[in-house]
Amino acid sequence: PSKPTSCPLYLFALALATGQWPTSASVRSVEVEPSSIQGSVSNGASITMAAARATAVIMARRPMIEFLGKEGWAARRAAPVPSAAAAPAITPSAATATTATPTAPAAAMASSAPISPPPPMTVVPETVTTVPPSLYSDTPASNMRKVISRRLTESKSTVPHFYTSIEIPLDNILSLRKVLQKEFDVKVSVNDFIIKASAMALRDVPELNATFDSKTQSQRTFSDVDISVAVATPTGLITPIVPSTHALTLTDISAKVKDLATRARDNKLTPEEYQGGTFCISNLGMFGISEFSAVINPPQGAILAVGGGQKKIVPGKVNVDSGEKEKPGIETVMTARLSADRRVVDEATVGLFMGALKEYLNQPKLMML
Repeated sequence: PSKPTSCPLYLFALALATGQWPTSASVRSVEVEPSSIQGSVSNGASITMAAARATAVIMARRPMIEFLGKEGWAARRAAPVPSAAAAPAITPSAATATTATPTAPAAAMASSAPISPPPPMTVVPETVTTVPPSLYSDTPASNMRKVISRRLTESKSTVPHFYTSIEIPLDNILSLRKVLQKEFDVKVSVNDFIIKASAMALRDVPELNATFDSKTQSQRTFSDVDISVAVATPTGLITPIVPSTHALTLTDISAKVKDLATRARDNKLTPEEYQGGTFCISNLGMFGISEFSAVINPPQGAILAVGGGQKKIVPGKVNVDSGEKEKPGIETVMTARLSADRRVVDEATVGLFMGALKEYLNQPKLMML
């Protein structure tokens, strides 16, 4: 080129040589020649393009971490330890100048008084309120709520729950209810059938009609089936007992449950009528709940959670002998889920109970014998 120009590589090498990044005023001229590029600066420093290129290449190829290797470490350990370098001598003039003109921080520290520790800070706890108090109200828990909270927390944290579910058709029960109401003027609910079927299934599988004593670590099996029925009251959930449920008829169970539920809502039950029991049933089908899981009421060994009936399309049955297949139909199906204590029963025993419960509900006439 015919006129001087600036070179970024030259500026980088110039910064390495002078220890500072050059400004536009410090660079006077750059002459570009075929063999080298010569630049002169205000303080007399000069460097050639070849040296700058070599410096840049060396720095680009230098690794960030130097790996010595086995031989390198051996050479490093065999090398003599260098002696400590002597402190640079300070000339009198330099010492005088240093003493005469102390730095600003040193002068400030020398002239200031000893620093006293800061006074202790008073930490004020911060109160974060997301909802104004005018928009909510606190109600103290009733005695029943406290008992429910304590017992169910203890149950969920100490009782090893496991769950099994089964779908049970309800069409035969619904048909029998209509017949009883139309021909015999007898009104029984689906819940009455479920209580009766559960009592008969517990009679057939007595291992589930048991409680667990956590103090003696023992299982106690009962001959009588005393089913507790969960009843919702304004103050909380209570479970009055239907004693000897297996020996009662459907009409007796219906009358007993209605009486217990009425007196439970009026808070007129005696302790003997809701303390105890060998099995528990909680039915939320009348509230539109299809299925749910219930918490065991200690010391009972299991509780049956019953959902409401739902209409579902079911595939048609196939006759194995003739090979004929029925058309798909619509059935009302109920989901029952059993929460059982693993210390009392195992999965196989629960399977026998759920199978017996489904059989009795599929053939409700068996419960009328």
